[in-house]
Amino acid sequence: MPRTLRRAFSVFCAPLAAAAALSLTLVPGAARAETITVTHWGAAFYGAPYAVAMEKGFFKKHGVDITGVLTSTGGGTSVRNTLAGDLPFGEVALPAAIEAINAGQPLKIISGGVQSVGDIGWIQKADGNLKGVKDLVGKKVGFTSPGSVTNMLILMAFKAQGVDPKSVQLVPAGGIGANLSAVLNGAIDAGMTGEPVWSQNKDKVKPVFWARDVLPAQMMQTVGITTTDFMKTGGDKLRAIIEGRREGVKYIEEHPDEAAEITAKAYNGDPKLYREVFKTFLSIKYWGDGRFDLDAMNRMVEGLQIVGKQKGPVDWSKVTDASFLPSDLQARK
Repeated sequence: MPRTLRRAFSVFCAPLAAAAALSLTLVPGAARAETITVTHWGAAFYGAPYAVAMEKGFFKKHGVDITGVLTSTGGGTSVRNTLAGDLPFGEVALPAAIEAINAGQPLKIISGGVQSVGDIGWIQKADGNLKGVKDLVGKKVGFTSPGSVTNMLILMAFKAQGVDPKSVQLVPAGGIGANLSAVLNGAIDAGMTGEPVWSQNKDKVKPVFWARDVLPAQMMQTVGITTTDFMKTGGDKLRAIIEGRREGVKYIEEHPDEAAEITAKAYNGDPKLYREVFKTFLSIKYWGDGRFDLDAMNRMVEGLQIVGKQKGPVDWSKVTDASFLPSDLQARK
């Protein structure tokens, strides 16, 4: 089979996407469709700028035809998908990127992503009487999985509020839906939540606390990564992806309702609900424009240190490369 056809039938593409890619390779002069990785695509809102950029043609405008997104449940899976991808670019959790680089994976962080954890919180039943972090002493408290961002955040919240983690029974309850179910059936007293699950279930649960109320407002959740090999040959595509995503963020800021509807279409979600969610995200400055905010990145690294997955600070000069960012974003905050 010719090389172009083998690439078009990448195992990471859904059947319809593969067919579309095949048709593009057979049309003289047509740009080849590309697939990238975005963690929790279709479930969490890290991917909203990419959905908007694809719909509005921002990627094509800058010279790359992104038509598909490979997703995962996060963490190391997203990193592995990026390494294996035909176009090795992924927006993944910062902790996962650091762990992979520390383990010797040939990766670099080339852009910032979601720069706030303000959307993450802990909930209880609607008739609960927990009023903050300190009320969790002696309780069963859920998070997603050991070493995860939510594991880091709950421990950082305990530290900020002077709570001994040993005084709380921490329970790795699974994903956001599993945490909700565990709260509702009484298996745990409090569990983590985020959008859109929070907004969908406000009549059943209420907050114990939000991360934004006890921790610094800006913490870098996700970053853009690529392989060191692709950096040598794929610079134009990497710049196009970063520029397209930046325009997607700007469009969300200027046209939030339309952007919410575009994302709802891409995610098969409820447009009305997404419009409300986007208002919250814009109020907490959720999506960054791609620049490196080292303070926000170091705050997330503190979480890695707390869960024992990072010793000492990260040398950002060794793990990041700002050269693919637009020139006005290359200065590090």
